[in-house]
Amino acid sequence: MLEIAQEAARHWGLEGAGIALAARRENVVYRVSAPGGEYALRLHRPGYRSDAELTSELQWMAALAAGGLDVPVPLAARDGRFMARVAGHQVDVLSWVPGAALGRAGELQGVADRPGFCHALGVAMARMHDISDAWVRPEGFTRPAWDRAGLLGEAPLWGRFWEHPHLGASERALLSRVRAAADDVLSRVEGEAEYGLIHADLISENMLWDGARIYLIDFDDGGFGFRDFELATFLLRFEDAPDHAELRAALCDGYAARRRVRAADLDLFLLLRALTYPGWIADRLGEPGAAERSERAVTTALRSAWRWLDRMGG
Repeated sequence: MLEIAQEAARHWGLEGAGIALAARRENVVYRVSAPGGEYALRLHRPGYRSDAELTSELQWMAALAAGGLDVPVPLAARDGRFMARVAGHQVDVLSWVPGAALGRAGELQGVADRPGFCHALGVAMARMHDISDAWVRPEGFTRPAWDRAGLLGEAPLWGRFWEHPHLGASERALLSRVRAAADDVLSRVEGEAEYGLIHADLISENMLWDGARIYLIDFDDGGFGFRDFELATFLLRFEDAPDHAELRAALCDGYAARRRVRAADLDLFLLLRALTYPGWIADRLGEPGAAERSERAVTTALRSAWRWLDRMGG
């Protein structure tokens, strides 16, 4: 992969720059050190996004950066495009952003004031949504939709969570039951729910923190979706934290710069976010660490299903 990264760097005029592996997750990311600055060169997961979807992601990120949001800035290649294909791989280059990783999802390493951080994150989410709504999208813009069908339809974006191979018969029945019940509720509130471009994966691993500013990274799953789904994605990993109520209140208070979040709506989207993960991991069961992640995803989905049904009196 290093040879591919070195070849790809030429498309951006970065030949001869220092290139070192920075992360190997959904994408393989290299840190590029050149006289003109530091950059992140990404080799994308094969087959995950079309060229049009990836180009749209980068156009959106450029618009967010131009609007003043703390995100990586896409760098145009020599041919003026944000993306290139090298040895069959989709490649792009972003500015390297400062800050330290917050740890795994559900952690806030290095954060002394957790509610204060969540309030600032809520403000950043509101700003991202405002910039996105004001932006005139270019012709051909296309991203996935975390809409009702993308969450609860017959072919959800991250897979048929109720058919995860590690579920027992009673567990499949539970997830099928809660899917139907949640779909009924969502069908009645979707017309009133805020909807537009969202990051859709704002977990701790997709943020960097320098003690004062939050940098949002990894827009791979960004697309059209419900704004409450954005908040729920972050909060889900903290549901069992002793300070969960305080973190939730702080996040919603920060987001209130844009609008107030109704508690029942947020509870629904916490459930919907939890249901996505068994579908996501089902396609990755052969990857390292998948067994542990699968167990966690299934446990969280089942627990969330019972919690939500109890709240609904079902």
